[in-house]
Amino acid sequence: MARQFAAKGYDLALCARRLDRLEALKAEIAAAHPDRRVEVRALDVTDDDAVFEVFRAFRADLGTIDRVVVNAGLGKGARIGTGDYAANKQTAMTNFVAGLCQTEAAMEILRDQGHGHLVMVSSMSAVRGLPRTMTTYAATKAGVAHLVEGLRLEFLGKPQRFTVIYPGYIASEMNDQVEQSTPLMASTEKGVAAMVSAIEKEKAEAYVPPLPWELLQHVMRHAPLPLLKRMV
Repeated sequence: MARQFAAKGYDLALCARRLDRLEALKAEIAAAHPDRRVEVRALDVTDDDAVFEVFRAFRADLGTIDRVVVNAGLGKGARIGTGDYAANKQTAMTNFVAGLCQTEAAMEILRDQGHGHLVMVSSMSAVRGLPRTMTTYAATKAGVAHLVEGLRLEFLGKPQRFTVIYPGYIASEMNDQVEQSTPLMASTEKGVAAMVSAIEKEKAEAYVPPLPWELLQHVMRHAPLPLLKRMV
């Protein structure tokens, strides 16, 4: 996403745990797009104080933040009640509580500026409660989607904009174990291009890539439980 937004002319503020990867990405973007400004900082989104510190520092660096993309997440999980609460708690703390913290930090800036675009990367898993190891993950992704939906209602008619992205299978480190098990896996580049397109259009919500996920979300949302269980 950073590469694609840089190619569209955006300056970037990038944060993640692995600073070495961010520095390498910054150098790559600088070589391809010398006019782009790229600021990087290390951040573990489960560190509340660090989230606010880094978001505020990026605003100080750039003067204004036009768009915030909240994307960090874990895919861990266990069947509820089987003794692995720790995995479910870690997923909930990273995906929802840390998502809330990033949203708080972003909205502090967007409220003060009086404008800006908040993008929440949810998941197709948020469309419906899911069984087995996906139960907690799906709930967290529904939770962050509702955060943004609530903000969209609060700011209706105001300059701030809000987008929820519901990705299907897009190749990444998090899902490399399922890459060979589904024909629905989109490449990183194709999947991210669909996300970037929806973000640029400032859609309220987008199921990406649109084919097949725009169609499948209707099936997932309305399928009777016995059919849904066979599907997932």
